[in-house]
Amino acid sequence: MSQLIDLSHTYTANMPVWPGDVEPQLTEISSVAKDGVCCHMVRSSLHVGTHIDAPMHMIADGKPLSEIPIDRFMGRGFLIDAREKTKIDTDLLEKSLIEKGDILLIHTGFDRKFGQPEYYETFPPITENFAHQVVERGVKMVGLDCPSPDYPPFLTHKILLGKEVLIIENMTGLENLIGVKNFEVIALPVRFESDGSPARVVARIS
Repeated sequence: MSQLIDLSHTYTANMPVWPGDVEPQLTEISSVAKDGVCCHMVRSSLHVGTHIDAPMHMIADGKPLSEIPIDRFMGRGFLIDAREKTKIDTDLLEKSLIEKGDILLIHTGFDRKFGQPEYYETFPPITENFAHQVVERGVKMVGLDCPSPDYPPFLTHKILLGKEVLIIENMTGLENLIGVKNFEVIALPVRFESDGSPARVVARIS
């Protein structure tokens, strides 16, 4: 029997955002007691909480999320433990058994700092060389438990998205996959015609 591990932050009003981004609002506009039905309204950037970046986010004429085939959002998972690293570099790939079509998850441990200033200021970035190797190996999606794969000017973003390697940001709970040999990642976004979307990301352990 398979086990599901939730790798997503709970979406809440006023949850942390990338500096300068719009703070989310999750507002109750009707209630069961008063109106007979409860309904909420969301006002938010699409890059808040656990979410997926589409090529359109950084690439001129890049595809919106709505044009990405559904099978790109699920696949065999592979975890790299990078908790002791100040940057994500190619040494982490030397002995890895990543295969074409895999979804690569990078565990930095920074999800413990979600909501603190250092979460956005000191996370370990992915190097350009690492990104190029990921592309060469045919990885279809990269996910991290920190806010971004890199800092401005976002060259790593552009390397990955330029080759339609999708990016999951602000994951959590990756420590639950340490030592797990076989798992599937399912990261389903809303089908927005846009540059990204919040997503419920889970790992299914066989």
